[in-house]
Amino acid sequence: MTATATNPAYQALEWIEYRPNPAVLVLADEPTGSQWRQAAQAAGCRVIDVVPVAAAAGRLDQQVAADAVLLECGESRADLLDGLLERLAGAAGAGRFGGVVATPMKLVDQVAAQTFLPGIEQLCEPSQEERVSALKLVAGQRSVQMRDVNKAQATVRLQQLSEEVGRIANVLAALSEDEAAAAAMAAVGAAPQSEGERLDANFIRSIIRARRLRDHFFRAEMFADPAWDMLLDLMAARVERQRVAVSSLCIAAAVPPTTALRWIKTLCDQGLFVRVADPEDGRRVFIELSSETATMMEAYLKSAQRISHLIV
Repeated sequence: MTATATNPAYQALEWIEYRPNPAVLVLADEPTGSQWRQAAQAAGCRVIDVVPVAAAAGRLDQQVAADAVLLECGESRADLLDGLLERLAGAAGAGRFGGVVATPMKLVDQVAAQTFLPGIEQLCEPSQEERVSALKLVAGQRSVQMRDVNKAQATVRLQQLSEEVGRIANVLAALSEDEAAAAAMAAVGAAPQSEGERLDANFIRSIIRARRLRDHFFRAEMFADPAWDMLLDLMAARVERQRVAVSSLCIAAAVPPTTALRWIKTLCDQGLFVRVADPEDGRRVFIELSSETATMMEAYLKSAQRISHLIV
């Protein structure tokens, strides 16, 4: 074996590729760095460099241009995360490059406090397919070619992602019509609310429990409806005067955490949810219903409560 073959500097060169495809910088420790490199290849991107998390801050400061920066940070590097997120959010906000941030569930709130910005995709314990999809969303502003070995799998996943984004759009369009629908109901003589009627948090929690009960008898994905599950959870928390962190809302969504994070960000962007900083912890945000959304939810649930004590 030659001296150059064992030299770390020469070994690092093996990670670098030169192709006219979207360029991505990977900030991750091994073996995750290798997984991101494979994901970049599957997404048709070229890897500028793969840098350990311990050296990531200096590398980010030196980075002049890229299509995307990919950061995956485990709990052992949590002390470095805030500084890296600040740099990444600043660069993404300035339009220098997009970003993908992946962490375990324990660090989800810390990331969400800084990265709910356009151009940054947040992942939680991602699968390889989710890594590829995130890369396509952030770095795929131009047409790229999939490698043949991954083409079939990537095409299926991208079709699923397209359907999911379309479903989000349809849900948001439907929700935007709710106020008009409520006005129409009043016009045709909908039953007025009785004086003193109030919404019961136990009623909302029973709806949530009944929805989860279906998972014991059918495949959970048959009934996946993260937007509605999160609306119910946030409404129950509002009635109980409780705060809901991003990580807790991901659990309430009853879908994979990365999917839940995408829904949360979209619903915040559309004004249905609002982000509220934790006054006691700058590294955490809470999610609440907007006042308009809360009004619509309250009207619906009170109407439903008059009809039946168990509506799922």
